[in-house]
Amino acid sequence: MNINATLIVQIVVFLGLWWFTARYVWPPITKALDERSQKIADGLAAADKARADLAAGERRVEQELQQARSGAAEVRSGAEKQAAALIEKAREEASAIVSAARKAAEDEALLAAQKARDQLREQVAQLAVAGAERILRREIDAARHAELLANLKNELR
Repeated sequence: MNINATLIVQIVVFLGLWWFTARYVWPPITKALDERSQKIADGLAAADKARADLAAGERRVEQELQQARSGAAEVRSGAEKQAAALIEKAREEASAIVSAARKAAEDEALLAAQKARDQLREQVAQLAVAGAERILRREIDAARHAELLANLKNELR
């Protein structure tokens, strides 16, 4: 064979192979590559969207934490004010109770002192009557001399 004939046959085989590859092999390969590049692009877009969503979520979480902290500070402040008010009210009530108890004790002491004075006057009157009986050596009727005893009590006041 001649080199020219071999060359022509090789060119014809090459062109046939090229046509077959261009017609049946390359379209599925390019289609698969296009689909793959589209999936990658979609995946990258989804990743970017997920990053943006994550950043927005973190900002929301930070805002909610800040709101929760400020709410907790307000609640704590209100509780402290309420506790101070309760303590002050309890002090006022305790002071009122102590004052009332002191007044009651003073009143009771005055009443007891008055009662003791009255008993002491009664005893002094009885002693005076007993002394007068002994001096006179006769019995004095307490019923007849009630006015005398009443006057004696009033004089002792």
